[in-house]
Amino acid sequence: MHIRISAAQQTLTLFGDAGQVLRSYPVSTAARGLGEQRGSFCTPRGKHLIRAKIGAGLPSNAVFVGRRQTGEVYSPELVALNPQRDWILTRILWLSGCEPGFNRLGSVDTMQRLIYIHGCPDVELVGVAKSHGCIRMHSSDIVELFDLVPVYTQVDICEN
Repeated sequence: MHIRISAAQQTLTLFGDAGQVLRSYPVSTAARGLGEQRGSFCTPRGKHLIRAKIGAGLPSNAVFVGRRQTGEVYSPELVALNPQRDWILTRILWLSGCEPGFNRLGSVDTMQRLIYIHGCPDVELVGVAKSHGCIRMHSSDIVELFDLVPVYTQVDICEN
């Protein structure tokens, strides 16, 4: 099993062991495009793996800050109280780069940059590049993906 994320198509595709497409989802990658440098707010390219899965069993729209559940559940009232918050919801698949000097170690380390595949509010558009570097998915989609993939699943982030 492996995942391919296309920045050009704004899709995440899950492939089975025989290369067959198991699922395909719309996603949102970085508004600033692709890039590996810390502080760039870009989505890193290349080979990655899922290093950690966070949020198993939590309700849909559970809110995370610093990879920890806050106890909050996303709602219009919560948005009104926190209008500038970058919402990380429901589940987190924390990515780690596999290519030293490109997306691993030093100033290009994907894991140290806190790059995730995570849920976002269903009112947010996916299918267009508008994240701060992470890969955003609707909550129902990230729950399904989270339940399908094990830790250490390979994730390739590509331009096309």
